[in-house]
Amino acid sequence: MRVYVEGVGLCGPGLDGWTKSRPILAGAQPYEHAATRAPSIALLPANERRRTVQTARLAVAVGTEALAMAARDAAATPTIFTSSGGDGDTIHEILKTLAAPNPELSPTRFHNSVHNAPAGYWSIAARSHAPSSSICCHDHSFAAGLLEAAVMTTTESCAVAVIAYDVQYPEPLHSARAIGAPFATALALSPEETLAAFASLDITLRPAGEAETKAKFPAFEVLRNSTPAAHSLPLLEALARNAKAGIVLSYLPEMELLLDLRPLTDTGALNRSRSATFEHSK
Repeated sequence: MRVYVEGVGLCGPGLDGWTKSRPILAGAQPYEHAATRAPSIALLPANERRRTVQTARLAVAVGTEALAMAARDAAATPTIFTSSGGDGDTIHEILKTLAAPNPELSPTRFHNSVHNAPAGYWSIAARSHAPSSSICCHDHSFAAGLLEAAVMTTTESCAVAVIAYDVQYPEPLHSARAIGAPFATALALSPEETLAAFASLDITLRPAGEAETKAKFPAFEVLRNSTPAAHSLPLLEALARNAKAGIVLSYLPEMELLLDLRPLTDTGALNRSRSATFEHSK
């Protein structure tokens, strides 16, 4: 399957948005570790904004950034949300409540616990009625989400945003399921080359045979190994360098994805995508 990358969103430790993070991922600027800063969702009504949790804030932030860069209408673009689990703090509080003598569960806690809660907040914030799926594939959720988005992009001949995110669990869940720093990324994909597109991505599902591609820089390799959504980092690094790359992502135990990334031969495409982002934001 061939898709075209039109936009990228990013939020992680020391990575505050794609525009600021691109020179860091490319190695042109030094990386400085800092806590992940999940912004508030300004597009949500005040009542809904108070109810949001970290997964929703991360997902909406990176999805909005990717679609703005692509100059796509967020309300009309289908989305694939993918995460290895739910909001860690919410799950912890629910389990603690259920173990208490008087297990009265908050309705807000309950609706934030379901796997498609970030997709629900997205639909409100973006006023979206477009199709949306929320999927999970444990440590390989990014690969599963990317594959799902590529299938939809090619079979439905429409632009699709894939939004991946993971956050930590507090103790004692953290000891059973250790996840590193909170991390989220989004890719806006198109079935054809557009003015905003700056790279093509050929995706092949094949039997497992190669080791998963590592991140280029040691700090990002640590992050890739500790947070499932950060398995996207080798792809993000290559996109940041505007470089040709072959990337292997583990998927199911017997399957893997081969990503063949190629910058578009028209070197003006990346500048046009930046121009589209600027015009969209004015």
